[in-house]
Amino acid sequence: MQTSETKVTGQKRTIVAAVMILFCIPLTIAIGILFLNDRSYYPISLMIILFATLPFAMVFESRKPQARELVIIAVLVAIAVAGRTAFFMVPQVKPVIAIVIIAGVSLGAESGFIVGALTGFVSNFIFGQGPWTPWQMFAFGIIGFLAGLLFSKGILSGKTLPLSIFGGLAAFMIYGLLLDTAAVMMFTSTWTKASILSTYMLGVPFNLIHGASTILFLLILSRPMTEKLTRIKKKYGLVEERNDS
Repeated sequence: MQTSETKVTGQKRTIVAAVMILFCIPLTIAIGILFLNDRSYYPISLMIILFATLPFAMVFESRKPQARELVIIAVLVAIAVAGRTAFFMVPQVKPVIAIVIIAGVSLGAESGFIVGALTGFVSNFIFGQGPWTPWQMFAFGIIGFLAGLLFSKGILSGKTLPLSIFGGLAAFMIYGLLLDTAAVMMFTSTWTKASILSTYMLGVPFNLIHGASTILFLLILSRPMTEKLTRIKKKYGLVEERNDS
C-alpha cells in the first residue's frame, strides 16, 4: 500500500524521467548530428547514460541503495548483451527488446530505460561503436521505459500474450522507425522523398523479422523471468514497487 508521499515521489520521478528521455536525450542526439557530424558518439552515449541514471537514482533519494539493487540491473544488462551476442549470426533475431520490456515491467520504467540504454552501449563494444550507438541506446531504452510506464498505469498487462504483442509492435514501430531514421540521417547523402522512402521500405523486412523474433522471445521468457524477478524483488526489496495510478 503506497503512502501519499510515496505516490507523489513516484509521480515526480516519472515526470523527471519523461523530461530526460523525451526531451534531453533526443536533443543530445540532435546536437551530435547537427553540430558534431556524428563523430562524438562516445560523449553522446555517456550523456544518455547520465540522463538515464538521474531518474533511476531518485529511487534512492530517501534511503541508501543496496548493492543487490544495482546488481540486478547489471545482471539484466549482462543477460541482454549475452543474448544479443549469442544470436549475432542471425540478423534481427535478438532477445534484447524482450529482456528490456521484462525489466521495465518488473522493476519500473526508469530501470527499463537504463537496462536498454546500457545494453546498447555495452554490446556495441562487441558489435562496433559508431554514430548509430546513441540511436540504439535510445530505442532500446524508450521501449523499456514505455513498457514500465504503461504497466504501472494498468494499460499494459503483465501476462505473456499482451507483453508479446506489445514487444512485436515496439520492435517494428519504435526500434525500427528510430533506426531507419538514423540510417536516413547517417547514410543518405542527398535527402529526397524517393531516397527517404526507399530507406524506410528497405527496413520493413528486417523490422518484421525483429518484431516476430521479439514476440517469440517474450512468449518463451516473459513468464519465467517476470516471476523470478518478482520473487527476488519481494524477498530482497529490490527497487521499490511502483503503482502510480
